[in-house]
Amino acid sequence: MSIFNYRDQPGYFQRLKDALRTTKEDLTFQIGKLTGTGESPVTEEQIEDLEAALIGADIGVSTALHIIDRIRAETSSRRFVTSHQVARMIREELLRILKAADRTGSTQAFPKPWVAFVVGVNGVGKTTTIGKLGRLHRQEGRSVLFSASDTFRAAAIDQLAIWADRAGADLIRQAPGADPAAVLFDAIAACKARSGDVLIVDTAGRVHTKSNLMRELEKMTRVASREVPGAPHEVYLILDATTGQNGLAQAREFLKACGVTGLIVTKLDGTAKGGILVAVARELEIPIRFIGVGEKPEDLLPFDAETYVETLI
Repeated sequence: MSIFNYRDQPGYFQRLKDALRTTKEDLTFQIGKLTGTGESPVTEEQIEDLEAALIGADIGVSTALHIIDRIRAETSSRRFVTSHQVARMIREELLRILKAADRTGSTQAFPKPWVAFVVGVNGVGKTTTIGKLGRLHRQEGRSVLFSASDTFRAAAIDQLAIWADRAGADLIRQAPGADPAAVLFDAIAACKARSGDVLIVDTAGRVHTKSNLMRELEKMTRVASREVPGAPHEVYLILDATTGQNGLAQAREFLKACGVTGLIVTKLDGTAKGGILVAVARELEIPIRFIGVGEKPEDLLPFDAETYVETLI
């Protein structure tokens, strides 16, 4: 469910441009080289260099090969091809992939309370992202409550408390080691009692091999759906852009285990792997909801496919 307008975010275009600068420079350089002359057609070496650049940007091998095959087909009979024509072909394919993944489209439907789970492995920035999500909702005028259901790490509860204070959100917590589903139950009750709009649920970092943690997540889902019709309304999987194809493997397993409905890709700034968004969209067909472009509270941006592609290529 898309509930934010990216155009409302101050400096959206420039911040996205800055985050994708390294990836953009690499691709632009190779596309610029892929330009023949009236007497000299595009060479196979030039095409292979572009293929390597696409794969290096983590667009994904299969997607990169698909794009390269199209370029070969469209340029084989030409004496002259411009970098603008090549860029257009790449842009069209990337946009098709990203739009196909977003099956839900945009809607303004907003049940109350709206419940979102945030899941992912350790170290991807779950707690920080929750704080930034809460800030975005508060900017939209919604009341926000956080559920500190990552009870395995005392530091996670303390960190979430700091972000709740920054975002102007309420926090429901229990002692470390408490039953995460019990914390969630209390948080839902509190959200209802306070007529809260949004409940965002932190969860423990986990991997698919930890069956007990996956069962715990299933229990939390049952509690949410019993207490709030349709909940959780969104299950955000947090992926670290710097992990590249490893992040894609993580996403596959979480999709099987807990019905992920949307992706949030963090740490997009400072990496040449900005194409990972395309890889996960094509292979998993999961919509990308937000991207993280820095450590500041305002550095979580609603994702817009057209702006991303135009900025990248």
